Amino acid sequence: MSPPAGRREERNPTTALLDGGITTIDTVLGGEPEFNAVYLVEAGEPTILEAGPGADAPLVVDALTSLGVGADDLAHIVVTHVHLDHAGGSGALIEAFPSATVWVHERGAPHLADPTRLVASTARTYGRDRMLKLYGQTLPVPAERLRAVGDGDRIPLGSRELTVIHTPGHASHHVALHDDRSGAIFTGEAVGSHLPWADVYRPALPPPEVDVEAALASIASIRARRPTALLTSHFGPILDPEEGCERGAERIRAWAETVRRRLEADPETDVDELTEILRAQAAEEYFADSGGPIDLGRYDAIGSIRMNAQGLHRYWRKRWEREDVAATGHPS
Repeated sequence: MSPPAGRREERNPTTALLDGGITTIDTVLGGEPEFNAVYLVEAGEPTILEAGPGADAPLVVDALTSLGVGADDLAHIVVTHVHLDHAGGSGALIEAFPSATVWVHERGAPHLADPTRLVASTARTYGRDRMLKLYGQTLPVPAERLRAVGDGDRIPLGSRELTVIHTPGHASHHVALHDDRSGAIFTGEAVGSHLPWADVYRPALPPPEVDVEAALASIASIRARRPTALLTSHFGPILDPEEGCERGAERIRAWAETVRRRLEADPETDVDELTEILRAQAAEEYFADSGGPIDLGRYDAIGSIRMNAQGLHRYWRKRWEREDVAATGHPS
């Protein structure tokens, strides 16, 4: 895939054209540009990758309309996983596009049909008021409009096809999608986040399902397919897939190792302490990435440092409990 066009489309300031018949729509999540992407894929059956949150559904509808996708035109909405910044707008979008079908990993499909538990979990993490401010309302997707997929399945779009790659680690219901026409892979958060305005890589390891080994294996699976580009949800294209996979994996390993060492040295270390340790590490890493300091707070809308600390704290404790049980027959 060639580099993205050098300017945004004048007819809609939230869209940017890529080669390969793919257009990036910036949902301006939480009022921040270049944080959250929805991709329009030109095909015999027009398709979007990701739905964005419910709060941004009107913007996505307007962007699609400006790109010539009418109410009866959109055929497919494919989401990488069911977290609200990626799939929370699915219910609102299928009301606006009555011919569209929503495709999601089989483990995530029940949570789009009934998002009650998904919304409650997000509210516990963010607080209800902040959740609603960032993500808005999450409407259910009727079961007849859902299609569940698994690893290796193919999603036909008429004139092109997407191959499903199960990529757990960030979440057990996470998938990446390999586009047969452009060769690019839509990675969701499988390689973490890459913010183009600072060339910064960031792990995405939230509770409760973070799995470091699975996350690294997922990146290896993506890399093995030799994609032409990585199309991340946070945010936009990484045009050197080898570098993107390597830097994403290195950052996951580094943050996981920092938390492991701290908990081994002091098992009573709490999430607040881990957050400050990772915050200091992030500041150094981001300076090395970007050549200068960046505003760490800008990341909060797509997963704060504290969220990573919570996920890794839980991950290591659960892993050590399993290892104790396997070795002794009971937890220590």
